[in-house]
Amino acid sequence: MRDLYPFLYSGDPGSGAGGGLGDVLDDVRRSTVDKANEIVALRRLVLERDGARMASCAERMAEVFRAGGRLFTFGNGGSSTDAQDVAALFLNPGRDARPLPALALTTDVAVVTALSNDVGFEVAFARQLAAFGRPGDIAFGLSTSGNSVNLIRAFEEAMRRGMLTVGMAGYTGGQMAGLEGLDHLFVVPSPSVHRIQEAQTTVFHVLWELIQEAL
Repeated sequence: MRDLYPFLYSGDPGSGAGGGLGDVLDDVRRSTVDKANEIVALRRLVLERDGARMASCAERMAEVFRAGGRLFTFGNGGSSTDAQDVAALFLNPGRDARPLPALALTTDVAVVTALSNDVGFEVAFARQLAAFGRPGDIAFGLSTSGNSVNLIRAFEEAMRRGMLTVGMAGYTGGQMAGLEGLDHLFVVPSPSVHRIQEAQTTVFHVLWELIQEAL
């Protein structure tokens, strides 16, 4: 262990001045507490600001599912993983909840890479919505910046097809905040990608719970 991480064992661990293991662990503890407090405060802020809009969005999504509509999710990078989490949550919620039709547009590597290679990455989700989307379905896109071109194109395609559109972004919303016709947008006001994604996870779990109650 000392060979792998010699900096942890430098100086006197308990001296507070030598930068030893004790000081490093103290810094880690303080950082962990600070981050936990930060995300709790951010989640509270989002709930206070957007709670009523979450309820409205959930009711509208529940109406879509009652009518036989489907949920399509998408995002890039870490948001791609979150999009898959959303789809899995709706489709496989456990024994005591109602499964709902949901598909993540990020999971088929052959389709995503074919569209990206042959046409352009900006259409990786829009082309899939053009093929699968129907009026009354849901397009659910997640981004930390709100500036992902392929999400903007996907939302534009979804709106052309009469789909319900739900977006999540961070910072101040980016281009998604200026996208005319977007039905619902939830912006997490933070400059930290990590805190944004953590709060977005809370938002879509709240939406799911409200939808289950509505159904």
